[in-house]
Amino acid sequence: MWFQLEGLVPPMEHDIFFSISQTPDSTGLIPSEQDMFANYFQQLECADALGFGVGWIAQAHLSTEIQKSNSKPVVPHWVGEVGLCTDFPQLAMESFRRTQSIEIGSAVVSILASGGPIAQAERIANTLQLHGLNPNEKRKLHVGFSAGRFEFMARPYGIVPRNSIEEAAWPALRGQVFMEAGDIFLRLLRGDVVNSEMTHSTVLRRNNFRSDEDWEKVQHAAIEFENLESAPDEIEIPKRYVFEDLKIIPQHFRRELLVMVAGTHDPKAQVFLNTILPVKVFNLSITKPEVIDATHDRMREAFHPAGGAWKRSDMPRTSFVFLNAEEGLSPEQQSESAKKEAEAALGAYWNALEGTIDPSKVENAAQNALIGNIEEVTQQILERFHPEDRIMAWFDFFNHDSDRVCRDMTAYMKHVVPRVEELLESR
Repeated sequence: MWFQLEGLVPPMEHDIFFSISQTPDSTGLIPSEQDMFANYFQQLECADALGFGVGWIAQAHLSTEIQKSNSKPVVPHWVGEVGLCTDFPQLAMESFRRTQSIEIGSAVVSILASGGPIAQAERIANTLQLHGLNPNEKRKLHVGFSAGRFEFMARPYGIVPRNSIEEAAWPALRGQVFMEAGDIFLRLLRGDVVNSEMTHSTVLRRNNFRSDEDWEKVQHAAIEFENLESAPDEIEIPKRYVFEDLKIIPQHFRRELLVMVAGTHDPKAQVFLNTILPVKVFNLSITKPEVIDATHDRMREAFHPAGGAWKRSDMPRTSFVFLNAEEGLSPEQQSESAKKEAEAALGAYWNALEGTIDPSKVENAAQNALIGNIEEVTQQILERFHPEDRIMAWFDFFNHDSDRVCRDMTAYMKHVVPRVEELLESR
């Protein structure tokens, strides 16, 4: 079997997310690039010692500051850089070198940027070749991949509308580009010889769009562009990636050390990718419970058989963590301080993302975050998560006080997690 079947896992697993986001915290502090990476390695080594399962690293490309001057800025109000990890394979190798037990993941690599899916597949294969040279190495590389959250990062690589039809269809079409790229990416990592005649074809129909109005705009564009007499029921889109037979090298890397995770909530994409290889999925911190449950139901049926039976832990659940266990404060004071810290950080985030602090969005995000003292965070985990979930805890969210982040991580793993396990066992 291409992937090793994973053994039994603890009832609830705990991962950690590192954003390495060089943007002002709630006090306006922006550390240097060197300080940002020093903070990352301090927190990574702390997470390794504490026993976190996977350290997930955010990846970004190109300056967020400079894109604000573009004709179509994606995040026009963001101050600083959304992320400093632009080469996940290199940082993953250095992260493995500095640690003993933690596994490393990307959250996420954009397979549309940096040369596209062929180049990205070769980078991952090469990383696994080097990582697996030690025959005793068991730690896995978790490759989260997506189209990329911020569209400006893929535009220089030709991921833009090519004509008026694509311009009208672009919000839906971009997801189809990801499916074509994902097909290529996974086939190459599987070891296939691939050409563009065998990869995903895009045919747009009404069910690709959210409304009749959106679909009618695309139909009208097709009538004008192709000089049609009537509105088409379907529109075939030429492929983005056109190439003859190719195969990536290295070819004989240790595929059992690779875990694939798709950063998409598109049910069709989740199912399609699993026709090629076992591909797990990500969950955002603000995803509604009914969407989470529907995803588990779908993946139990769709998950590629080479990956074994689908488990709830196959979908990491991201959660902001604003834990205050600071010495010298009463539990009540810790609780109040945590709430203030959460409000300041979430407010800074929405201000950076949209240019305005929307109290309703801050409140909604807070309802999905873990906020409070040790006992409060414990109870929130028990209320919001299934005992077999995998939590991806995000401690460095708009927080550049690395010592404090490490203290919060320590309190979480040494006090919250044991308390959660104790209460779950008593149920």
